[in-house]
Amino acid sequence: MSRVAWIGFLFLGIWGSFYQGIRGETNQEDVQALQQLYESLNSPLLQGWNFANGGEDPCAESWQGVTCSGSDVTEIQLSGLELGGQIWALDRFKQLTLLDLSNNQIAGQIPYNLAPKIQQLKLQRNGLTQTLPWSIGQLTQLTELNLANNNLTGSIPDNFLQLTRLTKGDFSFNQFNGAVPKSFSNLTSLNALYLQNNQLNSGLENLQFLPDLQTLDISNNQFTGWIPGPLTSIPSLKSDGNPLNTSPAPPPPPAPPGTPPKRSPPRRSPPPAKNQESSSFWSVGRIAGVAVAAILAIVAVVLAVLFFKWRNREEGIKDDDKQGNSSSWFGPLIPPTKEKSNSDAKSFFCAPGFLGDKDMKEEKLKASPPEKVLKLPPTGFKSAPTEVSSGRPSSVKSLRSTISASVFSVADLQVATNSFAQENLIGEGSLGRVYRADFPDGQVLAVKKLETSAPVVQNEEDFLAIVGNIARLRHVNITELVGYCSEHGQRLLVYEYVSRGTLHDTLHLADETSKKLSWNMRVKIALGAARALEYLHEVCLPSVVHRNFKSGNILLNDDMNPHLSDCGIAALIPYGSERQVSANMLGSFGYSAPEYAMSGTYTVKSDVYSFGVVMLELLTGRKPLDSSRPRNEQSLVRWAIPQLHDIDALSRMVDPALKGIYPAKSLSRFADIVALCVQPEPEFRPPMSEVVQALVRLMQRASLSKRRSGDADLGASQRSLDRHDHPSDHST
Repeated sequence: MSRVAWIGFLFLGIWGSFYQGIRGETNQEDVQALQQLYESLNSPLLQGWNFANGGEDPCAESWQGVTCSGSDVTEIQLSGLELGGQIWALDRFKQLTLLDLSNNQIAGQIPYNLAPKIQQLKLQRNGLTQTLPWSIGQLTQLTELNLANNNLTGSIPDNFLQLTRLTKGDFSFNQFNGAVPKSFSNLTSLNALYLQNNQLNSGLENLQFLPDLQTLDISNNQFTGWIPGPLTSIPSLKSDGNPLNTSPAPPPPPAPPGTPPKRSPPRRSPPPAKNQESSSFWSVGRIAGVAVAAILAIVAVVLAVLFFKWRNREEGIKDDDKQGNSSSWFGPLIPPTKEKSNSDAKSFFCAPGFLGDKDMKEEKLKASPPEKVLKLPPTGFKSAPTEVSSGRPSSVKSLRSTISASVFSVADLQVATNSFAQENLIGEGSLGRVYRADFPDGQVLAVKKLETSAPVVQNEEDFLAIVGNIARLRHVNITELVGYCSEHGQRLLVYEYVSRGTLHDTLHLADETSKKLSWNMRVKIALGAARALEYLHEVCLPSVVHRNFKSGNILLNDDMNPHLSDCGIAALIPYGSERQVSANMLGSFGYSAPEYAMSGTYTVKSDVYSFGVVMLELLTGRKPLDSSRPRNEQSLVRWAIPQLHDIDALSRMVDPALKGIYPAKSLSRFADIVALCVQPEPEFRPPMSEVVQALVRLMQRASLSKRRSGDADLGASQRSLDRHDHPSDHST
């Protein structure tokens, strides 16, 4: 009888496992990823999509557009549903093979973190912007990539070496510029490539030996020269709308070793007589004669070099006196040696803006925006010292060619700022002042006029190298560098203009704006700023340390989206000089981590500490240092830390401007994140990626709580973050 019972239990266990597979209970990691995608798309009305009341099993409940294999989500097809919002990280989908979000109204950039096993990525006909993420090249199983009809810009990253399974690539109807990447020559399975209606201008030779290419459309670009011979035999080739040369093309270069040119015109075997004549021409005697001549030529060259060196020594010419040995300070974005800074401006890369190798320098030159015509300097501007402006012109020219930002003249910026008038002054920092610039075409930008006392700013080569690195920083939550000016001794940086001013002013100035800053808005601002730091610390290689993270460097636009400013600019400050007390730096002291105050050491974990202080500002509405308060409350961190885990004390700490309208649990979790970030020991502070995930989970829980309370329009989506919390949230 006991044996029968054991068999019965075994049968029930097997059936239970089998039944669970039939029901398709979804992997919780996929459920969380679907919820994150749902929130990022502004919580659209999708049949079956329900994260409340236990409805969290997409595979068993047949959610619209979701296909599963067992308990894993493998396909998401949401094409043509008028979806809005943005796309957040997709790397939680471990088994996703198809993502189709085409024919919608999705904006923002393509996320850096993508599903690792994706095979078909269809994002065509949306409003996607900025450049392609570098991580596209890591999708080794990708077979179809469709990005057509978006607003993508910049050069296509040269990172396609591993995409050997890609059969179709559609980059058409965007604003890509520069060259077709060299790594495209490794797309051995590519059957169709669509590049039409962009601003590409070179690199067709990288496509000529693809063995399976049947369809190629390069029309309406800026390609010049000849179409490589092997491409002319492609069955479907479209090339109209380019300034191509229609005269007979020169002979094509030889194919790479081991790759026979598939479409090379058929060649007739030469007559045997010519073969015999050629082989007889290279007789043993003639080969020996050529070898002797080559050896004599080499000896002659060596003797000539030795002679000129001896003569130079006699005349007392020293290369060191010519070049000088002046030393300069280099920030974290600058290569460690002078020689590298002159020839290699890409000392780091961030996913959307890095060009793969030194050979791409020429392509970057073609891809960079044209320089504006420089005008004569206005009266009153001081010319650059001779030793700075003369320098090494070839190096300066080379560095300029690598910068993906426009070049402005001093005269243009003087007109736009009304001669840098006081009424256009919008900010002031340790490196200089920031002015609003109104251009004749209606464009409004922000101009940072740098003080030229620092050696790195004075030296044009060092300055341009740093500008090139700053221009590579591309993120939706980072203020974009639009252009620069290095003319007549002046150094200016031109940024996008962010309309609503700084978070510091919004929180601490007595006006109606701070009263309208709801709890959800504050969480949204914290998340956006965290994403910016995550990008600098964990996407850029090597990591970019901000060194001056504070609420005064977080700019807000009309939608209250944060834009972190002054990213990468710390490289312009000589090491150690920023520790000198000045009126412009006093506002930064309250954000400084303990290790910086004690030893001057500043790392990415110091940025995390400063981020925690900004979160405290958002929570309490107080300044980091406030001498007008009682002595034990003047330092925000010292006053707040002991109270962060006391529920009653925490409720008394909250900014009075919120008028008690906030979810209690959300407040508590927010305080937990703050406590982790402001720990005295740097090694115990979390990386920014963990902070981002914690804030995302906080927003998701807030969204669920609102749906359960019946307020489905409020949540953690982009649209809902602009509203006040419902009073019913106090119980969550």
